[in-house]
Amino acid sequence: MKIYEKGKMTGSRRLSEGIYELCIKTNIADKSKPGQFVMVYPKGKDTLLPRPISICEAGNGELRLVYRVVGKGTHEFSTYKTGEEVMLLGPVGNGFPLEEAKGHAVLMGGGIGVPPILQLSKELRSESVTAVMGYRTGDMFLKEDFEKYVKTEIATEDGSFGVRGNVLDVLREKNLPCDVIFACGPMPMLRAIKKYAQEKGIKAYISLEERMACGVGACLGCVCRTTKKDAHSHVNNARVCTEGPVFEAGEVDI
Repeated sequence: MKIYEKGKMTGSRRLSEGIYELCIKTNIADKSKPGQFVMVYPKGKDTLLPRPISICEAGNGELRLVYRVVGKGTHEFSTYKTGEEVMLLGPVGNGFPLEEAKGHAVLMGGGIGVPPILQLSKELRSESVTAVMGYRTGDMFLKEDFEKYVKTEIATEDGSFGVRGNVLDVLREKNLPCDVIFACGPMPMLRAIKKYAQEKGIKAYISLEERMACGVGACLGCVCRTTKKDAHSHVNNARVCTEGPVFEAGEVDI
């Protein structure tokens, strides 16, 4: 059940170049699952629509949101101070299916797809779980957070830390055991993971990012292509905000 309410800021800071976090006291926190997100409403009159931001951590009545500043709305969020109130709608989306984490689970995050994987790491923490995070450079936000919960491997595009390349290069070079993949990141990364999972005959659950207006499935602004027809609309479409953002990789045409 979604909650629409004012949360209170408990912290805000810059984590990396263009990457910020908001910590917010809200009832949404204790109802959230890994992979879900919230709609955050800007206060500025020239930024009408809420912004979808994935949940990085949740618990004890507090949300931690980690996001990239890309426009007016997210720039406004980066100026918020402790004690300010902020309107939220959430939790939104279906989240990752934790019950599918059987055998050796590999959690993959790339770029701003890294934050949604942290809460998943906390809840699945086990010796059979490995987090593989991909960054462009050695500016690795949240790396230490992941290392608290699971074995963590790093890929950097410039080779400044860990394996030079991407998250799949880590999987191959380190010969990591893998029975199921949970991933969030840019579309080229998710396409590659889908192909890899199909070749290896393993399941992969991927979290898609789409522009959104309402967050409740009414505007159809975040529709993605699916491999099967929807039982109700009889078209090959699904709404990322309601049927997603997490899909079994074989279900979506990406």
